[in-house]
Amino acid sequence: MEAFTVRDLRERTGELIRGAEEGHLSVVTKHGNPVFVAVPFDEVLLESGVRVSLALRLFDDGTLTLAKAAKVAGVGVETFIERVGAAGLTVVRTPADELDAELAVIAQHGRSR
Repeated sequence: MEAFTVRDLRERTGELIRGAEEGHLSVVTKHGNPVFVAVPFDEVLLESGVRVSLALRLFDDGTLTLAKAAKVAGVGVETFIERVGAAGLTVVRTPADELDAELAVIAQHGRSR
């Protein structure tokens, strides 16, 4: 998520618009405080509404956990998981190194039997 100041709106409007066209969420600040969020106007927004669209984007970029994003969306975690899947996003995000470590533990456990 990119942050723009009120001054940036005058000087970098094109960048804000290009980011929105590419599906990026942006926050606009005034004196360091958030004033508003620019949410891309796309199919997800049209189909799901502002709250769900915002929650999906914040979850997707790692700003919010699954539970917090569900709360922003105003739905239960199970329903939000369905929305995440319908949007083509991944619910479980285990970094490759952690996944390798877990697989090694599983393999070791299997050999010790």
